[in-house]
Amino acid sequence: MHTLRRRTLALLTGIAVAAGLSVSTAPPAADAGAATSYRPVVFVHGSAGSASQFQTQAKRLASNGYPIDIIEAQEYDSPNVATILPRIYAELDARIDRLLTASGADKVDLLAHSLGTFVVQGYLGSSPTRAGRVAHYVNLDGRTAAAPPGGVSTLAIWGEGDPARAISGATNVYFPDQSHTQTVSSEESFREIFRFFRGRAPHTTRIVPQLLGTARVSGRAVLFPSNVGVTGATLEVYPVSPLTGRRLSNRPAHRLPLAGDGSFGPIPVLATARYEFAIVRSDAPTHHFYFQPFLRSDSFVRLLTSRPGEGLSALIDTSDRHTALTIQRQKEWWGDQGDAGDQLWINGRSVLNAANAPRAKRTIGIFAFDDGSDRVTDLTAPLPEFFSQTFMTGMDVFIPAAPAHLGLVSIGVDQRGGGFDVINVPNWKSSEHRVTLNVDDF
Repeated sequence: MHTLRRRTLALLTGIAVAAGLSVSTAPPAADAGAATSYRPVVFVHGSAGSASQFQTQAKRLASNGYPIDIIEAQEYDSPNVATILPRIYAELDARIDRLLTASGADKVDLLAHSLGTFVVQGYLGSSPTRAGRVAHYVNLDGRTAAAPPGGVSTLAIWGEGDPARAISGATNVYFPDQSHTQTVSSEESFREIFRFFRGRAPHTTRIVPQLLGTARVSGRAVLFPSNVGVTGATLEVYPVSPLTGRRLSNRPAHRLPLAGDGSFGPIPVLATARYEFAIVRSDAPTHHFYFQPFLRSDSFVRLLTSRPGEGLSALIDTSDRHTALTIQRQKEWWGDQGDAGDQLWINGRSVLNAANAPRAKRTIGIFAFDDGSDRVTDLTAPLPEFFSQTFMTGMDVFIPAAPAHLGLVSIGVDQRGGGFDVINVPNWKSSEHRVTLNVDDF
């Protein structure tokens, strides 16, 4: 069914391009009171996280009638959280002020994941005034508490791990078969979150596509993991072939300067088409980001990169002969669970295993490149400098590079729980290019 959906979307994209149509599929009927009946929603991410962890749920909320412009995320420099809490609190105050004024709502609904629950529990407990402006709080696989933080009505969702974890006085829901980040993005979590916010089940847990229509996407280009905005760069956006991932035109559909906090958009896109977002800098390799179809408007797009010679990118061996690939998904990769786990193929080679992606590692990001530039693949052990990082793994995979118009990298994904996709991207040479593939978590 998942594969059929992708093929149908690709076909519809071609029809839309050929016909120049702009027809949207409307979400299910909203509750009485229209937009003003929906409280703004603010998500606070965890360690090394960003708004992208809530990207799928934001689209599910929008598919159930929520206006996309009242769903936001509070991002921060998680490695330095202990020293910047007052600033985060002040930014949350300003965000909530703005959202309440713009929406006319009485209160906001607040969600936090992992380290973000430390931030939010402290925020709600810091002031009765702050707590009084929050109607509901969702604690996603984070800190326990002896009472609902700040006295705010609380839903606590817990994944795998200690079944005794709880927030006393809250509604505690347990998904022992879901991993840490999966509790943020899963369909089951969405159902509980929506019922908690709205007092009823959602009309749908699907992302309802804006078929044959135009969506609008916006987001930020940021340095990982600090979430500091990328500056002094240009963002180029290209529609790409759904079959090869190659650009359909040598001229970008959009070219935007990046400055300040790295924000861009909103940019009009075909909802069922595929796109490449490229960060172009004079002093660094071009960083190419590939996405599966956005399906509908999306304000949580995040382009995670680094400065030249800094961060994990400085540890990647590069050459004219191989492609360096980063694969991200907001749902952990399980390489040691057999049929209950995930499968990932790069150019037909299965690359996940018990050594580089055990369930206990909670891997979100995969770095795959030719370690040592020796044209040899060795999957017997993970690359230790990457495996030692939270939520990351690295693997020695030789991915032959060629001029972009001559070759491609084929990535096959068989997700646990169902869904198979093949995603192709150009095999840019790592000496001049970086490639990140963002894989859907549903």
